[in-house]
Amino acid sequence: MIRQASPEDAAAIAALSIEVWLSTYVKQGITPAFANYVLSHFTIDKTLVLLNDPKRVSFVSQNSDGIDGVLHLGLDRAAPDALQATVEIETLYVQPRHHGRGIGQALLRAAQAHAQRPIWLTTNAKNSPAIGFYLAQGFAHAGCTDFVLGDRAYPNNIYLWTPADN
Repeated sequence: MIRQASPEDAAAIAALSIEVWLSTYVKQGITPAFANYVLSHFTIDKTLVLLNDPKRVSFVSQNSDGIDGVLHLGLDRAAPDALQATVEIETLYVQPRHHGRGIGQALLRAAQAHAQRPIWLTTNAKNSPAIGFYLAQGFAHAGCTDFVLGDRAYPNNIYLWTPADN
């Protein structure tokens, strides 16, 4: 079931975010920079701020046991590289054991229906599964940027989705 997230979901969203972020981006071992990022970024308090921000909307996928996916949509987020989009998918996380079940697609459809205008996002340039997913959902490669963590920059791709009627 896809529904809009509520403040009561903050702890589950924070825990899911840590799980997915670490399993996606930490391939060798957890460095202090990665540990500090996740433990300071994905907190209950920061998740509550995000959920209560009127310029954001979040959707969760809930199964019979709990939340297995989340999508955070920023509603007033100008895209880089002069793209004509102001809605950003800030986060789309699905627990790895639930991949391939249509959860990401369902969350994305909820975001697209809510936005009803072009949407942009970034993803790590080495994250082939995410890149393949977004391309299959009608997003187009629209540029490059970097995710900076500490003194390192990680190449990210920018993708853009435009509704069929635009």
